[in-house]
Amino acid sequence: MSKALSVDLRQRVVDAVHAGSSCRAAAARFGVGVSSAIRWVARARTRGDLTPDKRGGNVRSRRIDEHREFLLALITAEPDLTLAEVAERLDAATGYRPLPSIVCRFFQRHGVTRKKRRRMPPNRTGRT
Repeated sequence: MSKALSVDLRQRVVDAVHAGSSCRAAAARFGVGVSSAIRWVARARTRGDLTPDKRGGNVRSRRIDEHREFLLALITAEPDLTLAEVAERLDAATGYRPLPSIVCRFFQRHGVTRKKRRRMPPNRTGRT
């Protein structure tokens, strides 16, 4: 992933636009994208701050994490439910139906392993 451009460069682009240059001309002059220049000028106008926002991270897990207690209690009571069945039960109880992949990531984050069968005993016949 690339890094955000420096605040100094952002400020020079915004200053060039405030001095009378268009966003396109300022973007070409400083070698940045036109859409970036437009966003930076709008950000300077609305926020007055040009520092880049935090990037990446988990932004959607909070929605399923709101139902953490329900999900953990459900899987404790019925450990053989499939991910799709867990999503259905959550939908019936709360009206929120996540994809099975989101349920899987929730269980991974919270350390819930979902083995269907116990480990099989070793083979009685030895290999020679």
